[in-house]
Amino acid sequence: MSERIENVVIIGSGCAGYTAAIYTARANLEPLVVTGAMPGGLLTTTSIVENYPGFPEGIDGTDLMIDMQRQAERFGARVQFGSMVEAADLSQRPFKLTVDGKDILTQTLIIASGAGHRHLGIDSEEKLEKKGVTYCATCDGALPMFRNHPLVVVGGGDSACEEATYLTRFASKVHLVHRRDELRASKIMAARTLSHEKIEPVWDTV
Repeated sequence: MSERIENVVIIGSGCAGYTAAIYTARANLEPLVVTGAMPGGLLTTTSIVENYPGFPEGIDGTDLMIDMQRQAERFGARVQFGSMVEAADLSQRPFKLTVDGKDILTQTLIIASGAGHRHLGIDSEEKLEKKGVTYCATCDGALPMFRNHPLVVVGGGDSACEEATYLTRFASKVHLVHRRDELRASKIMAARTLSHEKIEPVWDTV
């Protein structure tokens, strides 16, 4: 029996990955989606998505990604949850991927691996991870160790502003540390963040 050759393999299961899955599935290509370690991508750590069309009141990030997954599956996409691509040989077709120790052949590869958390790179960061240092406010913000304490968020973009705003539900104060003298977040997000009584910006600080 000959080894199956996939028409399309998609690496990543965020918005881009599932959009690719929907389009290729509707073309009857039966794509295989390899989700990676975080099915749904970073958007699953976002409490409210307000800049995606079609949801005037916003939508929970996890709910949005589940809906995208279901839509892709409805058209015939297959989703391999929690799997990681460990190696890829793109020197000839079909391409050969190593996924969880097993080889997968595919005629087409779509890489939609998305973004990852940015680390500060300070000595104590890794040591204190999950002991006060976290990269997901919506995942960890409600934990007892963070409640009613002053907290620090580092960054000046939309993600940092959203995390800081979310943490005001639990923190006594949120210090938003940014290396510049103004936020680079969208205007509406920046204005909302800076007007919050619990958020105190710390400018020009690294």
